[in-house]
Amino acid sequence: MPPQTTIKSRQDAPKNTIAMRAAARPSEHGGHAHCLLIRGGRVIDPASKLDKVCDILVEGGVIKSIGKKLSSPSGGRTINADGMLVTPGLIDPHVHLREPGHEHKETIQTGTAAAVAGGFTSVCCMPNTSPAIDTPELVRFIYDRANLTARCRVFPVAAGTKGRKGLEIAEIQLLHRAGAVAFSDDGDCIASAQVMSRVFAAVSQTGSTFMQHCQEATLTQGASMHAGTVSARLGLTGWPRMAEEIIIERDVRLLRHLRSPCRYHAQHISSAGSIDIIRQARRDGLPVTGEASPHHLLLTHDLCEGYNTLAKVNPPLRESIDVNALVEGVADGTITILGTDHAPHSAEEKSLPFEDAPMGLVGLEFALPLYAEALVHSGAISWPRLIALLTVEPAQLCGLDVLGLGSLKEDAPADITIIDPNAKWKIDPSKMVGKSKNTPLAGRKLTGRAITTIVGGVIVDAE
Repeated sequence: MPPQTTIKSRQDAPKNTIAMRAAARPSEHGGHAHCLLIRGGRVIDPASKLDKVCDILVEGGVIKSIGKKLSSPSGGRTINADGMLVTPGLIDPHVHLREPGHEHKETIQTGTAAAVAGGFTSVCCMPNTSPAIDTPELVRFIYDRANLTARCRVFPVAAGTKGRKGLEIAEIQLLHRAGAVAFSDDGDCIASAQVMSRVFAAVSQTGSTFMQHCQEATLTQGASMHAGTVSARLGLTGWPRMAEEIIIERDVRLLRHLRSPCRYHAQHISSAGSIDIIRQARRDGLPVTGEASPHHLLLTHDLCEGYNTLAKVNPPLRESIDVNALVEGVADGTITILGTDHAPHSAEEKSLPFEDAPMGLVGLEFALPLYAEALVHSGAISWPRLIALLTVEPAQLCGLDVLGLGSLKEDAPADITIIDPNAKWKIDPSKMVGKSKNTPLAGRKLTGRAITTIVGGVIVDAE
């Protein structure tokens, strides 16, 4: 497997060290800012290849030591983690927080509450807001709002083109300096190969990543679900696999012709054919990564029966052959990133007729057990590998590793997730903390849950 392309130097990486409201004013969210001793858990840190039962001592918002039989200073709090997994704080590189412009769906405050409930300590928010995050001022706006309202760390992904219109390249260097951790026109694909090449070249100069929404728009006009037997039965226009595959194939070819190809990330892969293209690109040494979302790892287009708009998502749920290929792609290392594509919509919007309802579903609050069901319980990968896909891998993708995120090491920020791998529970929309509840999985029984989320040494409550 080819090595990941890294940020050119530590000086090239955004150095934002935002103070989170949950950390600065823990009492407002029920947090605890004292010394913490996490005792007796199975500590899994893929970045350092640590996997053993031990203790973690946290002081002053950072990890002070990891070892056996550690002692906590007087006045500190001890967490008994016996039987639990203790991991770096989970990172989601692909969420939609909807702010600014669509606050009726979600906000930075409610979206990060959902993240904390699911064990995520850092999220990267997409730029398909209104206005799009395409200027340094809007990048700073996201950090400012997160500083005031967020319950976990928020890192903005900026648009690759102005207004996400795919016509004129955005000010990539200025956006990067303002703190954009990656670039994407997510929600839309950059259709012009010429513009795409220019964006790739500009992103390459920053050492960061371009995240592609892989959709050839002329092949999906009027489409609302996967092109298959279910769409035919329902009389709906189908969305073919090749609409995704063509874009990835095009982009890989463009990357081959760049003197210094930028890191390229294919978002929310849904097609078995896409896996084959990415697998070959990685074998050829190109800095290409792929991402799987929980719904594409588990669900099929059959869930759209009865015109179920809660199962309407972009890209669409496909067939068992695609689900199996995605799981295999994770197992063999072709897919190295997991992202929820958390996409909130209001109940009113999702109650529209199927062809008119917006695409997307939420996932932050229960992604972890869904990943475990698809990948660990199925025997495809181990818990340590799953934790890697949710920590060190997305940290490296978005340059967050230079901030000390995605791993457990002394003097690093104490972002820690404690997981009960055997917890039994079910999805209940009435108990969800996010603003929108659009999920087709209400009532689904789950195994495994994040029970404690620690951000910067602070135990952060979702409510």
